[in-house]
Amino acid sequence: MASLAIETANQEIPDLEKSRLAEKAQWVLNAPEPPSLWRELMDSAREAVLPRGKRFPHIKDKDGLFKTVISVLQTMFPIFSWCRHYKATEFKNDLLAGLTLASLCIPQSIGYATLAKLDPQYGLYSSVIPPLIYAVMGTSRDIAIGPVAVVSLLMSSMVPKLEDPEANPIAYRNLVLTTTFFAGIFQAAFGLFRLGFLVDFLSHAVIVGFVSGAAIVIGLQQMKGLLGIAHFTNKTDVISVIQAIWRSVHHSGKRNRKLFWLPATAPLISVVLSTLLVYLTRADKHGVVIIKHVKKGLNPGSIHELQLNHPHIGEVAKIGLVVAVIAITVGIKQFKSILHEKYTKSNLQTFIQYMSNAGSDCSRPIFCIHERIPHQWKPRNGGLWIHEHSGVFHFLLRSFSRSAVNFSAGCETAMSNIVMAITVIISLELFTRLLFFTPISVLSAIILSALPGLVDLHGAHNIWKIDKLDFLVCIGAFFGVLFASVEIGLLAAVTLASAVNFACINRMKILVFKLGPAFQVAISFVKIIIISIRPGTEVLGRLPGTDIFCDVNQYPMAVKNPKALIIRVKSGLLCFANANFVREKIMKWATEEEENDSKEKRTVQVVILDMSNLMNIDTSGLASLLELQDNLASGGMEVLAITNPKWQVIHKLRLANFATKMGGRVFLTVGEAVDACLGGEMASV
Repeated sequence: MASLAIETANQEIPDLEKSRLAEKAQWVLNAPEPPSLWRELMDSAREAVLPRGKRFPHIKDKDGLFKTVISVLQTMFPIFSWCRHYKATEFKNDLLAGLTLASLCIPQSIGYATLAKLDPQYGLYSSVIPPLIYAVMGTSRDIAIGPVAVVSLLMSSMVPKLEDPEANPIAYRNLVLTTTFFAGIFQAAFGLFRLGFLVDFLSHAVIVGFVSGAAIVIGLQQMKGLLGIAHFTNKTDVISVIQAIWRSVHHSGKRNRKLFWLPATAPLISVVLSTLLVYLTRADKHGVVIIKHVKKGLNPGSIHELQLNHPHIGEVAKIGLVVAVIAITVGIKQFKSILHEKYTKSNLQTFIQYMSNAGSDCSRPIFCIHERIPHQWKPRNGGLWIHEHSGVFHFLLRSFSRSAVNFSAGCETAMSNIVMAITVIISLELFTRLLFFTPISVLSAIILSALPGLVDLHGAHNIWKIDKLDFLVCIGAFFGVLFASVEIGLLAAVTLASAVNFACINRMKILVFKLGPAFQVAISFVKIIIISIRPGTEVLGRLPGTDIFCDVNQYPMAVKNPKALIIRVKSGLLCFANANFVREKIMKWATEEEENDSKEKRTVQVVILDMSNLMNIDTSGLASLLELQDNLASGGMEVLAITNPKWQVIHKLRLANFATKMGGRVFLTVGEAVDACLGGEMASV
């Protein structure tokens, strides 16, 4: 009897297994139909153009009309958020930071104006209205707006090809104005249509190489002022500059000055002392080149000086586009290291920077929509803003050196930008006559002193250590800028980066096409680009009674863990073209989970990234993972874990010391990651 029972049980076990297998087979066979191509296109367009998340996070459902209006204003204009609780002790710190900023800003702005081949006062104009605009609409207390060296170099290298600044300075000035106007228009379009992903095509390696090469070119350009060379080349490549220096070296005499590393106030002290010395000794009569006349007061409206009928207006617009993209990209990628907010969305910075540049262009009303960012980072809005102000001419960027000084000076709010702007206004009204005897060589020295921070040797070494192909892109940008020109170096680097990464995506097969119509080839490339820059992501859940995690949309019976957000990226490569998009997508999922869980008093404790589809990763992808870890930590989530990384991926993660930075949370399977990160709590859900 016992043997019969055992035999019956043995027969029931295979039958049970068969029934389970049949049930699982039905899960696969009865999965819902995937989204149609039309729906995918519409969802992609909606996600790209329309803002994500809740429009006004400050508004509560039970708020009255007055509170609703206040919340809308706080969202549209962040200044209303912090000024309501502004304290005298905070103003003391902001006043000190603002005055320190002004002491650095005034000489730097004059120097960068001369680098852009403009009169000195235009640099000062650019440090008045834009900081005020950013103080009202900006989201970071640390950022200081103003002209910078890289963009000044772009202007001085590209615009003189259309108009000679020495032969016709007024026409050149108006052409620079028109270029900055187009740059602002392009930035407005980028923000309005959510085209911040365009900056992703300038990878981390490209920016490191480009900025480092530009820093050296800028330094060589300053030899004209530093050595007092009267006739200098308008070209920016290193060969032409060195030849010009060599031809004029006998003019330098003993006028070359040794540069000292000085604190933030040293540029202003240098200007004051050198101006006083030249005035007392009348060194200007003995060959020392001085600034001479600096126009007093603010510049009047300049919209009538736009050269929209210029015969080379197409070239001007092209330069404006290049300047707009470079300015956004360099600004975003350089400032993440010093901001309290670890990540500020590309589209938001595009709009705020556009507003500042529009402020530097004309004195007529400018219409602009301020983009939104998720509430756990900073206030967001979707409002319309109109402003009217006096015009200046210099394209602006978030100045790295001034922002670092602002941060170090202990600024509390964006009031430091207002203090800086007011100080510059006072200087324009009262002290411009004192700049008459300021030597050009001091301005060149000030620019040179700001350049070492632009040469990122540590970043280049890390790129070499992690990814040799990325390093090839980096040195391509560096030597292209150094030995050809700014635009050629940039174009070569972007082309090389795109070729390298698209080759990785398609295992080097994208260069092999069957002979056919050019239209088919074009469609193939478009498909490759779309898949590369907009990879899909899916949220995973556990199938009941198993340790298998699947897409919850494909398998509705899959159960999501309430304390773990598990995401899989449907891409073979995490690279510069898609890294920011993937990071934003993951943060969007995390934000939505937090908003849903808050109603039920639950919070997501861990975000698990399934890398089973990922075949390779570049330095931009690694940087995006590190930023994702910081973003999650700042949002209150404790853990980022990765599972099942492929050979090439884990090798680069190890070279970048990524596993150590994220606490060693690397696992073979999603199930192991859930068990380890949650300590068994809710792991079986």
